[in-house]
Amino acid sequence: MKTVFFTDLDNTMIYSCRHDVGRDKLCVEIYQGREVSFITTETWELLRRVREQTLLIPVTTRTKEQYNRIDLRIGTPEFALVCNGGILLEDGREDSAWYQESRALISDCQEELKTAQLLMEQDRNRSFEVRNIRELFLFTKSEKPDNSVKYLESRLDKERVGVFQNGVKVYVLPRKLSKGAAIQRLLNKLKRERKEAGTVIAAGDSEFDISMLQRAELPFAPAALKHACELPARTVIVEDNELFSEAVLKNILNRVGKIA
Repeated sequence: MKTVFFTDLDNTMIYSCRHDVGRDKLCVEIYQGREVSFITTETWELLRRVREQTLLIPVTTRTKEQYNRIDLRIGTPEFALVCNGGILLEDGREDSAWYQESRALISDCQEELKTAQLLMEQDRNRSFEVRNIRELFLFTKSEKPDNSVKYLESRLDKERVGVFQNGVKVYVLPRKLSKGAAIQRLLNKLKRERKEAGTVIAAGDSEFDISMLQRAELPFAPAALKHACELPARTVIVEDNELFSEAVLKNILNRVGKIA
């Protein structure tokens, strides 16, 4: 099997319109008639080359609908993990057995998620509706996300669920529904079906990605994440003066021949 490259999308390979990546860029997402996400031209060219030499698998907390808005202009990946790994897309089609297995894995968290939803709805700092994403996890927005996270963490069973913040967004996810657990499930599936294993590379920029980086033999993270979270000692850190997407892909291309 080829080297496997698991990559987060937002702020890892693509950037929102609020992030200045220069003028040499391509739109990869349109929402409600607006161009909302971009990829630099160099990232796109590097990504095409990396895809030729690795099994490239996007891994995102986005829903399937949000993921499907993205067009990286490199064709449909053979596999993609969305909803933080709760849903597997194979050639763009949802694997129903994977979803049912995800639901079974988090069956012991359903009562805690119900409690979390009530708490989120009662949170005075909440500025958006509380969404239950495919009965996998919860999402909302807060005017004071730090306060909302503390409020939830003080009232929920942290052994069963985790509370995460990404800007103004606040999430409650079952501990078992992590990107790290999802990529391990997919690697096991690939080993069963293809009878071989390849080196695992991963790239991510947020707390959601830590468990994925921990499972990789070659993980990449930006310097900002190193300052905020504990990363595996083997992590390749990309400094702030480099665009994360371009630095990661160049590094992979330099290493992939040595890995193979």
